[in-house]
Amino acid sequence: MPTILDGRKIANDIKKEVAFKVTSLKDAGKRAPHLAIIICGDDSASHTYVGGKINACKTVGFDYTLMQVATTISEEKLIQHIDNLNQDPDIDGFIVQLPLPDHISVEKITGRILPEKDVDGFTNQNFGSIVTQNPLLLPATPFGIMELLKRYEIETKGKHCVVVGASRIAGAPLSLMMMQQGLATVTVCHKYTENLEAHTVSADILIVAVGKPGLITADMVKEGAVVIDVGTTRVDDASAKSGFRLKGDVDYDKVAPKTSFITPVPGGVGPMTIASLLMNTLRAYEMRIS
Repeated sequence: MPTILDGRKIANDIKKEVAFKVTSLKDAGKRAPHLAIIICGDDSASHTYVGGKINACKTVGFDYTLMQVATTISEEKLIQHIDNLNQDPDIDGFIVQLPLPDHISVEKITGRILPEKDVDGFTNQNFGSIVTQNPLLLPATPFGIMELLKRYEIETKGKHCVVVGASRIAGAPLSLMMMQQGLATVTVCHKYTENLEAHTVSADILIVAVGKPGLITADMVKEGAVVIDVGTTRVDDASAKSGFRLKGDVDYDKVAPKTSFITPVPGGVGPMTIASLLMNTLRAYEMRIS
């Protein structure tokens, strides 16, 4: 039977560690770290994710500011909000919740955030710092995955890691981190990769971040592999109270018996991303006051 990589448990452990540090700061007469979040529009999924981040801030004792703007906001006005947060000495870090409306350039918006306040780790400087091995603030989802592997004492050095998906948010930075920090041999697969199974079946560590439910089937996974499922897609489910359920990129029920370790969806990578956001915010705060 595989070991379930319990992201909720590890994330709760991290929250306790962060909360202890925040309490120590307050006891020393210092203010709490302050996270700001900008969200555009009324997308229910985005609001759910933001709600989880706000609850995490409350749990650890962070101050937080939520800025909700209309989907019709101009790119120039959104940039003005970002500039204000960049200049605000009481804001240690902030995020702009994705996705953004089609008329707004994600690259232009994320590039406007000061790297030292970029707690999502999306700016070019924070992305590039993975290669130079001098990280400022690491991309949150890959940071969470690396932390999960570390806390479960999963060996990565010299292992063959296959990353399916090459997005700027997850796959691309994670492949660099597995190579630079994990010292693994890394193969990156993407939508143009031919014969995907030939690559995935050779993986000691298989990480999938595509957003295609059930993409990875049992015949695509090596016996005893470690499987990390980053995919989180809402699938209609009339039996669920919400009317939907979350499904990962891995066919969990059939793949799990072949693995040594595997993340569930939900409850695996998702909570670790939020935990990483907290760790980044605390680090941003410490850099600002040091």
